[in-house]
Amino acid sequence: MTGHRSNKFSTSALAGNSANDDNANSVNHAAEHGSVKTYLIGFVLSVILTLIPFVMVMEGDFSKVTTLWSIVVFALVQIWVHLKYFLHLNFVTEDGRASTISFLFSALIIFMVVGLSIWIIYESNAMMMY
Repeated sequence: MTGHRSNKFSTSALAGNSANDDNANSVNHAAEHGSVKTYLIGFVLSVILTLIPFVMVMEGDFSKVTTLWSIVVFALVQIWVHLKYFLHLNFVTEDGRASTISFLFSALIIFMVVGLSIWIIYESNAMMMY
């Protein structure tokens, strides 16, 4: 018996909805990524956050401790700018929250692997010297 099965996912039903799905996906995709304005804001902030420590070092008007702490603070702020304006990590949406937590967890694991590897190598070297 050659019968035709009815499939609830027929090609005509999929073809009819694909245009709407493409439009919805492109709108969502565009909303997730930044505009030219946000990229320019991130770029300008990055340049400013790079130039300030550079000028501090080149002028030499500040003490070494002040210069070092300024470099560290500006570097941390610049990391935040890059994460917000270029990687689009945020806590506003559920996806943004999940992406941010995943990124922070990955950074923690990498920091632990690198830091503990350096510590192990240093301690092994110290034990071999005695």
